[in-house]
Amino acid sequence: MANVTLTPQNAVPSGITPTRTGSLSTENTYLVPNDGRVILMFQKSEAVDATVAIPSTATLGGLTVADQSVTVGASSGDVVVGPFPPAIYNSSGNLSFTSDNVAGLTVAAVRI
Repeated sequence: MANVTLTPQNAVPSGITPTRTGSLSTENTYLVPNDGRVILMFQKSEAVDATVAIPSTATLGGLTVADQSVTVGASSGDVVVGPFPPAIYNSSGNLSFTSDNVAGLTVAAVRI
């Protein structure tokens, strides 16, 4: 398993066309520099749902804060998640995510 860093694009008042990263791997963990203003935009074009796991790194009162899990629907799934509070999701300045099914899955990281 490799760590793969994705660089967020900066949103601007005039708008951007998000650059999506495809060819993801279930074997990789994807890292995104996170300042608390990052959103992730997932799209799915294949016939099977994808579950994306965004782990929490925080504890509260000795209990681990639950990980975030989102389902990107088959064929035409389009899901936007975030922003992600760094105190809950960051490790070494990055949030991370993995997916159980990457066929036809793309992601764009955007700083708002």
